[in-house]
Amino acid sequence: MIRAALAALSLVLAAPLTAPEASAQSKASALFASKPRPARGKSEVFGFYSKGCAAGLVELPETGPRWQAMRLSRNRNWGHPEMIEFIERLSAQAVKFGWPGIYVGDISQPRGGPSPSGHSSHQTGLDVDIWYTRPSRLNLTRGERESLGALIVRNNDQRTLNNKWTNAHAALLEAAARDPMVDRIFVTAPIKISMCQKATRRDKKWLQKIRPLYGHHDHFHVRLKCPRGSPDCVVQSPGVDELSKGGDGCDESLMWWVTDYLNPPKVKADPNARKAPRKRHPRDYVMADLPRSCVGVLNSD
Repeated sequence: MIRAALAALSLVLAAPLTAPEASAQSKASALFASKPRPARGKSEVFGFYSKGCAAGLVELPETGPRWQAMRLSRNRNWGHPEMIEFIERLSAQAVKFGWPGIYVGDISQPRGGPSPSGHSSHQTGLDVDIWYTRPSRLNLTRGERESLGALIVRNNDQRTLNNKWTNAHAALLEAAARDPMVDRIFVTAPIKISMCQKATRRDKKWLQKIRPLYGHHDHFHVRLKCPRGSPDCVVQSPGVDELSKGGDGCDESLMWWVTDYLNPPKVKADPNARKAPRKRHPRDYVMADLPRSCVGVLNSD
């Protein structure tokens, strides 16, 4: 009797974790990156831009009439249908400003979710990077799309724009900001400063959507609002519509990005203060960190 009980116990201990437990603790970035195709079903977003996933994403064609998708090896040219339509609209606007079209960087993986490298966001098919590079042509080979570098438009001091920045860049950003589906656009701080200085007093509220953020010196990052039909999509707060009530974002606080941000004031360290824990990057998330619906998205045929 005792021997039989011990044998049964050993089988239990040796058994693998059940599927839900194993799934909950599996690294999300590796799982989502392993899926080459989108989850079937209607297009729906789950969670936040930096902690979520999406079903029914649509592939942006590698080459369109006025765009080319870059870095194809990443397989991150998948977006919500609203995003694909936005890219089509913006590429058409680019032609009006003298560009043949646009180079499109990362959107999302086929099922969204955290990626093994790069972005903390781009997890729901509602973020896209648009290169500042004016396309020389729209028939780049796959190899050229991997090796071509994006145009940097700010100086090394991070405070001013260089001579690569043009009026066409500013016009393209304004066109993107005026699109009703756009929630906000992240740019290097000197761009926001320049656009604030040159804008007329009339009708400047669209400038609130242009948001300074480090790391956006060779592309601008467009983020769309949560689309209809996605009740579990988490809205960014405060929304730009709320922020716009306070103005256009061209106040004195904007200069923080080219002063204290670059040269933080020295503060005497408190020897008794506890060291803040390291913030986890989304690439370190496990499935339990994401919305529960993302397990279904991941396991969908």
